[in-house]
Order: sequence, then C-alpha cells, then structure tokens
Amino acid sequence: MPEPTHVYTDGACSGNPGPGGWAWAVPGGAFAAGAAPHTTNQRMEILAAYEAVLALPGPLLVVSDSTYVVHCFRDKWYVGWRRRGWTNSQRKPVANRELWEPLIDAYLARGDVDFAWVKGHSGDPMNDLVDALAVEACQTQKPRSGDAPPEQ
Repeated sequence: MPEPTHVYTDGACSGNPGPGGWAWAVPGGAFAAGAAPHTTNQRMEILAAYEAVLALPGPLLVVSDSTYVVHCFRDKWYVGWRRRGWTNSQRKPVANRELWEPLIDAYLARGDVDFAWVKGHSGDPMNDLVDALAVEACQTQKPRSGDAPPEQ
C-alpha cells in the first residue's frame, strides 16, 4: 500500500458562533479553504476534515489540532453514536450530526483514511499554514484553493 498523503486541516471562528472558515493543505501540494457566515469552531473543524477527505484520493492521514475530530475516529465515538441512534454517551443528540454523518460515511466507505493529532499553535509549519488559511477565510468569507502551496 502506498504511503498516505498527509493533509493538515483546521477550522476558525470569530465569535462562537459567528463567521467561520475552514482549510486543508498538503505539504508542498494542493490546498483549499472555505467559509460560513454563521457557525462554530467545532463545525469548521469537522468541515475541514470532510472537505479534505472528499478532495484527496488514495490513502490519507488527516492531521488536525482538533481532539474533537481526531478522537471521534481514534476512539471510534461514531460506533456508539450510530448504535445509540445518534445520541452521545449522555443520551443527548450528537452535536453537529449533519456534518458528522457524511464525514463518517466517507471515512467508512473509503477505508484508507486515518487521523492524527497535532498540537495547535506550537510552531508546526503546516498547522500554522492551515490556521492562517482558515482565519483568512473566516475574515474574508471567500473561498481559496490551488494546486501548490499558497502565498501567504
């Protein structure tokens, strides 16, 4: 099996809720960012991962500073959510289900996606890049994408 493509993802929000942005980027390769006018940081983190999984073929390692996203897959939270009819361990509805469902479905259908955590704002160049792209999308409310690393 080929080495997985590493893709870094991040979400940002100005106010929570408020205008938000998401971004993903491959080291030395493609990137994309998008925005939502009224959202939360958690929603943007999920959407960043989903957009990356949709956009990039082949084995994938999604690197995120969101424990919410990484733990869902690492700890298989989604198994319990689905078994309990989309309720969490406290028997409350799973927050952001309408974003989790398509991401989990894509993850399960592909079978070649893994998740890893990176500490945010710790000097990791790719985490810093996707953070900057997500913040830019949040502030401008404009999408941005390309086939090579973006000019900052």
